[in-house]
Amino acid sequence: MTASTIRDHIAQTVLFGGLPEDGLDAIESIARERRYNRGELIFSEGEEADGFYVAAEGKVKIFKLSPEGKEHILHIFGPGEPFGEVPVFTGRSFPASAQALSKSRLVFFARSAFVDLISKTPSLALNLLGVLAMRLRQFTVQIENLSLKEVPGRLAAYLIYLAEDDANGTDRVTLPVSKRQLAGLLGTIPETLSRIFAKMSDNGLIEVEGATIRILDGDGLAELAEYGKLM
Repeated sequence: MTASTIRDHIAQTVLFGGLPEDGLDAIESIARERRYNRGELIFSEGEEADGFYVAAEGKVKIFKLSPEGKEHILHIFGPGEPFGEVPVFTGRSFPASAQALSKSRLVFFARSAFVDLISKTPSLALNLLGVLAMRLRQFTVQIENLSLKEVPGRLAAYLIYLAEDDANGTDRVTLPVSKRQLAGLLGTIPETLSRIFAKMSDNGLIEVEGATIRILDGDGLAELAEYGKLM
């Protein structure tokens, strides 16, 4: 990854959006490229948070393991998204683990250098507050989905989230991860997820074409996301 490519990724990241050229110059000066192969661990739960990352290429999952070894996926991040930033600014260890889901290129920012830069760049601090507020909202929605909704409602809510996040505004969304990984994200197992996809198709809510999902009945999908049950 060349320096110019790093600059491109920095400029497109929500955390650094709106910064002037000299601000981007300062960010670029402390950025370091790191590469990971599929399945490689980026950091482990409890490890000292010495910095945070921005995904440039590939996908990364954030997960926790139960005492019995069961994995629960908390987030899946792709290009342009920062992760691992919260504990860096609280001076604590990582509360979860991160693993590359595919061959990935990441941009790493050391904690000490970034904190020093924040003190000199107020606009960067405001951007960071915005990202943290967004993450808090995502966690709140995720907790609500996992604790109050059945799996069909969780899946419907996730498909609506993908559709709203699609800049093209079409009725087709592409799953950013495998269905096995999606099952982990929604707190279920692949077999259950497959049955729910089939039922949603039978009910005329969606059409499944591999990793592409066509939304046929947006209102019905929204109702399912709200009430969480399939007839």
